Amino acid sequence: MRQLLVKNIKQLVTVASGGKPWKTGVEMRDLDVRENSSVLIENGTIRAIGSAKDLEKKTVRDAEILDASDRVALPGFVDSHTHLVFAGTRENEFAMRAEGRSYQEIAEKGGGILSTVNATRQAAKRDLKKLAAKRLDDLLRHGTTTVEIKSGYGLDPDSEVKMLEVINDLAKEHYSTVVATFLGAHAFPPEYKSNPEAYIDLICERMLPYVAKRKLAEFCDVFCDRGYFSVEQSRKILNVAMSLGMKAKVHAEELGPSGGAALAAELRAVSADHLEHIDRDGIEKLKKSGVVAALLPGVSFFLNHGYAPARTLIDSGVPVALASDFNPGSCMSFSIPLMMTIACTHMNMSPEEAITSCTLNGAAALGLSANIGSIEVGKEADIILYDIPNYHHLAYHFGANHVATVIKHGTMLEFS
Repeated sequence: MRQLLVKNIKQLVTVASGGKPWKTGVEMRDLDVRENSSVLIENGTIRAIGSAKDLEKKTVRDAEILDASDRVALPGFVDSHTHLVFAGTRENEFAMRAEGRSYQEIAEKGGGILSTVNATRQAAKRDLKKLAAKRLDDLLRHGTTTVEIKSGYGLDPDSEVKMLEVINDLAKEHYSTVVATFLGAHAFPPEYKSNPEAYIDLICERMLPYVAKRKLAEFCDVFCDRGYFSVEQSRKILNVAMSLGMKAKVHAEELGPSGGAALAAELRAVSADHLEHIDRDGIEKLKKSGVVAALLPGVSFFLNHGYAPARTLIDSGVPVALASDFNPGSCMSFSIPLMMTIACTHMNMSPEEAITSCTLNGAAALGLSANIGSIEVGKEADIILYDIPNYHHLAYHFGANHVATVIKHGTMLEFS
């Protein structure tokens, strides 16, 4: 039996859900914070929470003991939306935007998604894997223990499969929990610019059956927005994916009102992501369907455009998650604490709501909240200890990494 006793935690933020898959409304402010508490971990699972005195009676002779009397403990962050596997960077576009160039001007000069597609197509699988593994290491160092990773920078059968194979290799080999999403419908590749329906047929008739047969992705996502995939095209792709056993996600309402949120509700997708331009009807449909609204504040901050209406979504009873959308074009940051800061300062969210959104509700956006996302008996022991005076400090003192210890699957990790 392998035991770890984390004792005398100054402030234990459990985000306990009481068996619910997510928190909504005022529940998102209830973090179930416990002072001077301890956690007993057994074979990677949380066995008990209580006083050090009581839990020490349950420990075996060779149990590992960690004194956390000067630490704040939170569940490991769950980043439910990333594009972490890619080659190349786009800092030149960042400089162009700083000079006032529009997205269209940048695209006309060879920038945008297709710039990353070209670099990723040319990259060898081993190089993509090396880059992505380094990024996962950095995510762990910043307190993120579960990561969703999308394909979508290949946009042809071989390159999309190459990306998904990298993601699946990382899921098997890395300490992080990694979830794979197929996003072949990220954009139309240049070779199908004049015949977009043929590309949709390629996705539905070749890519999706192959991905499903090899079980390379748990989710299928579609960029349902202006200038990308219409509601009808997105519905066709997602229905095929769901018929093959995949779960649905939708990039929705980012660039303008698109109907993507209503589609997510119709299909009972696990999450609808972005939602910067969602309307009242879309909000009501998400609430009734139980779809998680995954908001991506780093994108709005980085591109300097409007934020998703987090306050309205929360007050309407929609479960809200926060994620990084880490990618080379619109959010070159994987810091969930920074996303929390932006959510608090620009989206009218409280620190408590931000924490819930990055833990329990983030796990719900991946269908994993029964096992992760909170510090509760029976759940996996993904716990981060922070060198801060209290949990409010995490979003308040931004731009710094306050992580002191990462515990993943009940194991304390060491970083070189």
